[in-house]
Amino acid sequence: MGQAAWKGFVLSLFDYKTAKFVVAKSKKVGLLYRVLQLIILLYLLIWVFLIKKSYQDIDTSLQSAVVTKVKGVAYTNTTMLGERLWDVADFVIPSQREGIPDGECSEDDDCHAGESVVAGHGLKTGRCLRVGNSTRGTCEIFAWCPVETKSMPTDPLLKDAESFTIFIKNFIRFPKFNFSKANVLETDNKHFLKTCHFSSTNLYCPIFRLGSIVRWAGADFQDIALKGGVIGIYIEWDCDLDKAASKCNPHYYFNRLDNKHTHSISSGYNFRFARYYRDPNGVEFRDLMKAYGIRFDVIVNGKAGKFSIIPTVINIGSGLALMGAGAFFCDLVLIYLIRKSEFYRDKKFEKVRGQKEDANVEVEANEMEQERPEDEPLERVRQDEQSQELAQSGRKQNSNCQVLLEPARFGLRENAIVNVKQSQILHPVKT
Repeated sequence: MGQAAWKGFVLSLFDYKTAKFVVAKSKKVGLLYRVLQLIILLYLLIWVFLIKKSYQDIDTSLQSAVVTKVKGVAYTNTTMLGERLWDVADFVIPSQREGIPDGECSEDDDCHAGESVVAGHGLKTGRCLRVGNSTRGTCEIFAWCPVETKSMPTDPLLKDAESFTIFIKNFIRFPKFNFSKANVLETDNKHFLKTCHFSSTNLYCPIFRLGSIVRWAGADFQDIALKGGVIGIYIEWDCDLDKAASKCNPHYYFNRLDNKHTHSISSGYNFRFARYYRDPNGVEFRDLMKAYGIRFDVIVNGKAGKFSIIPTVINIGSGLALMGAGAFFCDLVLIYLIRKSEFYRDKKFEKVRGQKEDANVEVEANEMEQERPEDEPLERVRQDEQSQELAQSGRKQNSNCQVLLEPARFGLRENAIVNVKQSQILHPVKT
């Protein structure tokens, strides 16, 4: 039994099975199927291939470098500084961390000599300074005097900075495709950058007016110049490398990153810097400046795409799978939802007997076919003998008589026994 099972399994490996297709003459389901096919086809052509460009291999590992330069000159005349001319060396300053005095004490042991005050202005000397008979005091520190006074500006110092320009040079490279480009026009004209300004029609002149950048970010320059702020400059590279390299262009977006509408104890943007000098007696002094200004954060991102057969085949296969899903949905409608669903369901799913039952039916049919040629001639002989006897008896009679014929016939039709009984008929026979 095991050997027969293995033999059947091996032989079944060489069987070929094919699907049975039923053509349903239903206009409603046919229309639904064509509409689904059209929707899936438009989705693949328009969204997948034209808009998303899913036939391309994508590189998002952008390598970028940014170089900035600020140019401009401003003149001020204040009571504290007098007449002063400001250039790039004065107003382009790297930011510093803000400090807050800290160092309360009750005795000298609370002030460890040489220890810096947390977020403070200097180092502790080891002495606790108290006023009168008070039990609490502050640690003496070694620092610049006087300590910074907290004050807010009432009028922007550099009002004319709105006309300053900033040069933003950006280099990008997509390593997967070995593609590199910059946002500066490649030209032999040495005076190009001295005469051009950025605009929507001149993308390869990255020289921006500060006032224009603040306006594009949705802010007011005089307001942001008073308390400072942070502006984000976004450079986006979206390159289709199936086209010419000249079609790969930078796109700029501007946004104010510090939210001026929120109430915070540290709004805007400011930092501190100092200028050091000595008097004729050799005593060192410094001028501490707290600057309120505009901080620019340049953020670069992008991607590049190029045709590749692998994503193309994958997306075409996905489209064919969606077509199959549409056919499956129409099958459900056909065999379960419409009025004649039971009729279509019977046509689609055919019930067949098992292999054993088919073999038994074939054996039965063969046996009945073998019996059929033996029975039918015997009946015919009997009927012929009856006819001859009746004919002979009719010749002997001198008067009219009636003969009763009772033919009886049975036979096999369509693998089943059929009994046929004819009606009784009276025939007049002449003598």
